[in-house]
Amino acid sequence: MESCIIKTPLGFTKIIGDEDGITSVSVLNSEEKVTDIIPPELEECVIQLQEYFEGVRKQFSLKLNPEGTDFQKKVWKKLEQIPYGKTISYLNLSKQLGDVNAIRAVANANGKNPLWIIVPCHRVIGSDGSLTGYAGGLHRKQWLLDHESPNKQQKLF
Repeated sequence: MESCIIKTPLGFTKIIGDEDGITSVSVLNSEEKVTDIIPPELEECVIQLQEYFEGVRKQFSLKLNPEGTDFQKKVWKKLEQIPYGKTISYLNLSKQLGDVNAIRAVANANGKNPLWIIVPCHRVIGSDGSLTGYAGGLHRKQWLLDHESPNKQQKLF
């Protein structure tokens, strides 16, 4: 497994993967040393994340290889289908997966998503529109949703 650390607008980010694909992208809550030389297996992920933060990439095209249960992988695959700039509720996500009663299990799988931003778990919100739980912190979830919003809010001051 190869790894690297990059700096993003939301903090330092650790990427892990190998020739079989990216297994983990996670935002860190501490300052880390940025990797000087990116391993070749991770270069495309770094480029695509930079493009996302620059606002030129709306969809990722990477080979992914996350570790998880079959159910978690099913949820993560469904998350990949949520379009850029759109949100879905946990309830609707559960319905799309075929079991409205699985809402807690779906939310749990969503929270264990190992591929920050690339598998867009930040696009899942409460039925009432609230920003319920986010492993990276609600301030980051809000930032990502604002970043993807087609209606950018301009700052007055």
